[in-house]
Amino acid sequence: MAARIPPWPPKITEEQHKELVKLSTTFALTRGLSYLPVHPPEGPPPAPTSSIHAPFTLFPAPFPRHLFEQSLKIQRIYNVLYSRIALDEEFIDSIMKEVEPADPFTGTLWKGWRSLRKEEGGLVQRLHLGLFRSDYMIHQSSKELSLKQVEFNTISSSFGPLSQRVAELHRYLFHATNYYDSSPHFNRINFPPNETLSGLVRGLVEGHRAYGVERAVILFVVQEGERNVFDQRLLEYELVDKYGITVIRHTLGELSEYVSVDSNKQILTVTSPTRASFLEVSVVYYRAGYTPDDYPTPEYYETRFNIERSRAIKCPTIALQLAGGKKIQQVLTNPGVLESFLLDPRWGDAELFTAADLSELRATWVDMWALNEAATPETLDGVSRARADAENLVIKPQREGGGNNIYKSNIPGFLDNLPASDTVAWIAMQLISAPRGVKNQVAKAGSAHSEEKEIVNELGIFGWALFEKDKGEAISRISEEQCGWLVRTKGKDSDEGGVAVGYSVLDSLLLI
Repeated sequence: MAARIPPWPPKITEEQHKELVKLSTTFALTRGLSYLPVHPPEGPPPAPTSSIHAPFTLFPAPFPRHLFEQSLKIQRIYNVLYSRIALDEEFIDSIMKEVEPADPFTGTLWKGWRSLRKEEGGLVQRLHLGLFRSDYMIHQSSKELSLKQVEFNTISSSFGPLSQRVAELHRYLFHATNYYDSSPHFNRINFPPNETLSGLVRGLVEGHRAYGVERAVILFVVQEGERNVFDQRLLEYELVDKYGITVIRHTLGELSEYVSVDSNKQILTVTSPTRASFLEVSVVYYRAGYTPDDYPTPEYYETRFNIERSRAIKCPTIALQLAGGKKIQQVLTNPGVLESFLLDPRWGDAELFTAADLSELRATWVDMWALNEAATPETLDGVSRARADAENLVIKPQREGGGNNIYKSNIPGFLDNLPASDTVAWIAMQLISAPRGVKNQVAKAGSAHSEEKEIVNELGIFGWALFEKDKGEAISRISEEQCGWLVRTKGKDSDEGGVAVGYSVLDSLLLI
């Protein structure tokens, strides 16, 4: 379907621009669209005493309606797909045993999970909980705009609550100013609803209820010195206000001292310096644990494995975290792999999806391959292919959190120094060609000003799934939901997309 992004942003006067900035920053600070300030050199204060607004745009991003609707539709297919991948231990093992020698971080998680499965009685909790986010960009070809997937996130899928706040901000600016009649696209029906906060919380509540102990608490595992704390606290307050569920927060380092697993029933309990007793945990929600920096010593891994062997429901399990790796994203493009997860009768509902559903999913993929791929009569080996087309590629490892990828002109030098034995841990991926010439007014975190920049938008669609596999059988049971969206906007020359690490700002949608 043909589509065109209109000239953007609309033209307004300097006085109107100043008013939008003032209205926006006031709204952000009032509604919790906020960060903690940068910590002083001596470290964070014992308790927060101030906040700054999170980075945002003044105008919502124009986005083709049919592409947004497509992204919502296929999210529920992705929810089921990655749930089934996490349940297929043999499939994950077959990939991780190749990656492990070249990737100590991923290898340590995989070997620990494999050892836990071999313990007497194995893993006692068969339920997995995932809060997912599938990320996309608009691809501009010579004929049309299309939706292309960047990655699928299975751990610490952040900025859901703040993305809702930015959508509310842009709707507020529209109602307060009508954006000064600056574009005919500003119409109430073009602002899609965003209820990500309540949707993600429903996933956590489903996990809590499935655990079956009403008085139990949900444990948030967070990073030391977290500045994006309000995004997490909004989830906590929703759990308290609407469902009466208590949340306990700890870093992975603190948990070695404050959690305990009962050796008989494998019940996970948690305490803190201010509590006189241990509290039973229903769900462990990880907003940390996705980078090697979160495991500075072997004891941190042992804490993770101790939690994994418990009866608490993990969000995510190690299996689900491994399922979200870039290597598995690449293997899914191999012939027959997608069919084995979505059309195979072993999953108990062979008619849930059709060949057309799979085609719609594949239409969002870009070309990708493993660097350790052997040459064929038709193609070069993986490394040679990457060298030959470096300016159109990104090289990705098994990492989350931003700042890990190798782009374009940096690829040949990187490949020169990459040992052949390590190529198995990296994939090559075609770069998405975003529409050029689109701009927006961007306000950096804590700034009282905005500046116009040429930008690129990245759309994230949230979903959750609670799932299990019958012991000894392949039939899976999955409850799932598509539950919201976010937009991250970055400068056109910025390759990375993380908001928390400073590459992007938060945005929302204006459907066209």
